[in-house]
Amino acid sequence: MSLFGKQGSPADESTSKSSMGLRINIFFFSTFVIFCVIIVRLAVLQFVEGPTLSDVETSREVKNVPLAAMRGVIFADGGEKLAYSTPVQSLYITLTKEYTAKEKDKATGDTVLKPEAQAKSDALATNLTAAFSEYGAEDKVKMTKEEVIEAMDLFFKKNQGYTPRRIKVDLSQKEVAFFMEHKDDYPGLEVVEESMRHYDKDTVAVQTVGYIKLYKYSNSLPIYQNIINATKNSPDPGLTYKDDEFVGFDGLELQYQRELRGENGYQEISINAQNMAEKIEKVVPPTKGNDIWTTINKNIQLKTEEAITDQISWLHKNPVLGKYHPDALTGYAVAMEVDTGKVVAMASMPDYDTNVWTTGSIDPDVWNEIMDNYQNGAITPYASGRSGNGLGSVLFMGSTIKPLSVLIGLNEGLITTSTTYTDRGVTKFGKEGHETSVRNASGHVYGTMDPAKAIKQSSNVFMVDMIGKKLYTKFQDKGLDVWDEYMKEFGLGVPTKSGLPKEHLGLINYSNTNETGSAQASLVYASFGQQGSYTTLQLAQYVSTIANKGERIKPQLVSKITDYKGNIVDTFDREVLNKVEMNDSYWNEVISGMDSDVIAFSDFPYDFARKTGTSQQWADKAMRDNGVFIAFAPRNKPKLAVAVVIPEGGFGSSSAAPVARKIFDAYDWEYGLDGVPKKSLQSTTSTTGDAGKPKEDSAATDSTQNTGTE
Repeated sequence: MSLFGKQGSPADESTSKSSMGLRINIFFFSTFVIFCVIIVRLAVLQFVEGPTLSDVETSREVKNVPLAAMRGVIFADGGEKLAYSTPVQSLYITLTKEYTAKEKDKATGDTVLKPEAQAKSDALATNLTAAFSEYGAEDKVKMTKEEVIEAMDLFFKKNQGYTPRRIKVDLSQKEVAFFMEHKDDYPGLEVVEESMRHYDKDTVAVQTVGYIKLYKYSNSLPIYQNIINATKNSPDPGLTYKDDEFVGFDGLELQYQRELRGENGYQEISINAQNMAEKIEKVVPPTKGNDIWTTINKNIQLKTEEAITDQISWLHKNPVLGKYHPDALTGYAVAMEVDTGKVVAMASMPDYDTNVWTTGSIDPDVWNEIMDNYQNGAITPYASGRSGNGLGSVLFMGSTIKPLSVLIGLNEGLITTSTTYTDRGVTKFGKEGHETSVRNASGHVYGTMDPAKAIKQSSNVFMVDMIGKKLYTKFQDKGLDVWDEYMKEFGLGVPTKSGLPKEHLGLINYSNTNETGSAQASLVYASFGQQGSYTTLQLAQYVSTIANKGERIKPQLVSKITDYKGNIVDTFDREVLNKVEMNDSYWNEVISGMDSDVIAFSDFPYDFARKTGTSQQWADKAMRDNGVFIAFAPRNKPKLAVAVVIPEGGFGSSSAAPVARKIFDAYDWEYGLDGVPKKSLQSTTSTTGDAGKPKEDSAATDSTQNTGTE
């Protein structure tokens, strides 16, 4: 048996070896096939599916599209809304390539929509136009098909391909309901809540509040150029501005643009290789802007505006010293608290309705009406309007400079508080044989006077002989530098620091000795107010500095900033810009001399400091008289400083002073010049009528009121 077993072994070994070889061959063959499949697959991926996969990869790119925040409110001091935004519903479309597919026109070579894209776009525009016509508000102009197609921006002239297009703003409730109900019928359409800006219909301090413009039309301003540069490489989409976003372009709207704007939200949109939207991946809502609380008191502001308008009308109809003033067409006033710096009124008349800016474009006829009124004449020479002979709002000070002239004379030792001078009505200056004469207004001769009386009587010859000529004798040509330094210490010829855009520094005319003839002539003319042109706000700061005995304080137009929940973000308190150090007796002498006779204040219940002025400037081949008036009240405990300018209004006592009276009365009613608001006493005086109310008849009513002392 064992023999048979040994003889069978060689056959088994042969079979085993054969099986092993087969398995090895199958393994190598299988490996070869697998590698072939891999190679073929790689080739397919690279040469066949590569472009498709590239498109897929590109489609994963995400773009951020800003969502504009609701702009904050600008409040008056009493909480009235001067500028505010309300939510509106807008219709947007995010285009896909089926609406924008393009090709080359074989005949012209121009890029045109493919027939299918053209058909879809036309159909969408037709349907939208029909929906707007049927469901839109009846009192609004209906959009045309052409306007809808333009808004779609099919050729990307205004927007990137993936950017949603705004088709219509301020949808009616019926339109919103229709599009929400038929959302599936309009792929890519969205109803988005936005905001619309409004301004108080009472036109309250409109040039001070300012206005808005579309961002795409605003990048000429430095603030927006800086924003463009800052956001070029910024990863924060909240800082990115939309072209169709409204931004501040003037006034407080511009000054506090960053605070009012808030922070934009954004949509993360995935786009394809054609730069078209595929999907909205994420939405981050915007953050509402902060609210600005101004120091403007609405009631005082409206009384101020009304006073200027009424007084201009009065000057057209009533003669002053036998002369009408039909060319007095504009007026400016600023009322500023002496102790706080708060500006309670800033008027530039005529004004206009700022709501004309809120649609994004202005009708040419509307622009022609407002082009001379839309800027703030209280701080700039460029508006509001022009007088009949073309004079702007930045004018010589006239006799309102005399309190400062006397202060300079006292501080430089040119005169003392006990100096006496004999006013003969005329004086001369210049080289012997070539003298120039200077006279008092209306040729008045005032006789013996001290510095205080020189201010009260408004003696030109005192200022020339005792200040202008003596300053030149002491310093020669350097006297102009000395004069200029004093002007700037009182806020004349330098920024008031109010922060308002476009604030003018004034015109330093006295530095142009080629025009005046000599340094002595410049000092002489400057001493009685015929050199140096300044804004009404600068005049208000100047008289406030006198009231504060040398403390020049910043005009505050905003008291606080709050967030949309009412939490205080920032507050603004009294800020001293510089201090003019002088002997207290000098201040007392000058303030006692600010005692001009003004009929408009004949029954004023407070002792107050004031100075009338009539500046003369050449316009249209003749010398024109401009009314100027500065004052503060009460004299010993100053609360309010006021400056008024009426170009071509004649004597300041006739034109500007009556406006100031109404401002003081309005302030007394609201706050109380003695700290007691007269409106709070209304209930106790109701049995005796309207005692304490601002006087409505304090405009000039006597054609002979001017005393000729300016």
